[in-house]
Order: sequence, then structure tokens, then C-alpha cells
Amino acid sequence: MKIRFTVNGRAVEQDVRDDERLLDLIRDDLQLTGTKEGCGEGECGACTVLIDGKAVTSCLVLAPQVDGKDVLTVEGLAPGEELHPIQRAFVEKGAVQCGFCTPGFIMSTYALLSVNPDPSDEEILAALEGNLCRCTGYVKILEAVHYAAELMRQERN
Repeated sequence: MKIRFTVNGRAVEQDVRDDERLLDLIRDDLQLTGTKEGCGEGECGACTVLIDGKAVTSCLVLAPQVDGKDVLTVEGLAPGEELHPIQRAFVEKGAVQCGFCTPGFIMSTYALLSVNPDPSDEEILAALEGNLCRCTGYVKILEAVHYAAELMRQERN
């Protein structure tokens, strides 16, 4: 089956199987390897991407479901070599441990800050509840999200 969609602002036309996961399409066919496979069951959030602005676990989405949609991966956040403010905040606040879960956290944070530019701790924790990190106690991640929100507000002003 042929589908048409955009990924990171680029139009894509791709043949996919009916049972192909979006995660495999992104990683294997499109070679966008920032999106990680952790559990393969939608429990860890490592494969989080945005579809039409909403954070989803790409291991649970079938590739045909993105026909006509807009997909954003971690590679699409920042053009060129410059980091997006969320990426910068995660690095500067030490919220990047082994880094495996980081793309998923960054994409969930992007989805949150796109609709709520000044979230409370509770709102951040609720937005990130589908993302798991085995290396940290989440304190630095929470600090990074607040800092990212601050950086993004500064960019808008």
C-alpha cells in the first residue's frame, strides 16, 4: 500500500505493509534513527513522535495510519546543527544520562510546551508519565522541562 505524509516538514510517498509499524518505517525505511525502540509495547515512551502535533508511541501506530498526516521526529526539531531549546535544556541541565530515552522525553516535552508554555510540575509529570528512564530519578528531567519552557518564552519575546 502506498501512503503519503510529511515527516519533519518533508513530503514522503512510501510503500508500506498493512502490518508495518510507524517505528519501523521511521527507523528502517526513512533512516531517522533518533526515535528508539525500547519495549515495543507502548509502555516506555522511547519511540515517541508527534502525529499532527500529538505525542504518540510509534511502536503502537501502524504505518498506514499516518497517510495524509504530519509526523515530527526528534530529528525535525532543529534545522542544521543548532539544538532546539528543549534539546539544549536537556543537555545543560544534565537530563541526558545514557540518552536512550531522551528523544522520547524531548518529543513529549515538545508536545506539552506547544500547548502549555508555562506548565506546573504536576502538568509536566502528567505529560511525561508515558516516558520511562532507568538512569535517573526524573529531577533533572523536570528541571530541564522548566528551563526549556523558559528558553522558548525568551525566543518568542
